[in-house]
Amino acid sequence: MIPPLPTAVKAAFDAFPEPARATLLNVRSLIFQTAASNPAVGPLTETLKWGEPAYLTGKTKSGSTIRMGWKPAKPDHGALFFNCKTTLVNTMRDIYPDTFTYQGTRAVLFGLDQPLPNDALAHCIEMALTYHRNKR
Repeated sequence: MIPPLPTAVKAAFDAFPEPARATLLNVRSLIFQTAASNPAVGPLTETLKWGEPAYLTGKTKSGSTIRMGWKPAKPDHGALFFNCKTTLVNTMRDIYPDTFTYQGTRAVLFGLDQPLPNDALAHCIEMALTYHRNKR
């Protein structure tokens, strides 16, 4: 089940232009669906980090924070941001070299004018939500 948007998070989504808002809301649903499909993840905390929607595994601490956003510098792309001190983006780049555009070790970008690569995106989300659990 996808929870209702917290008021502050809803305001952040409302600030995104279309089609970024619609695409990022779909990614939000994918984050919650992916978390629900893996019992090790546990409940997610949905909050804001740097004014952008962020998802944390606060109860289980199984994963690394996922933040999502849209930037005027790349208006045709949405992004998932990860802790740049993790190996997450490098691993994603190795597995999906042509599926996404990458920004260093911090972000995976996806086009807003094309269908979301849901399977690849869900795998990347799951890697982040289980990062700490899997690196042990």
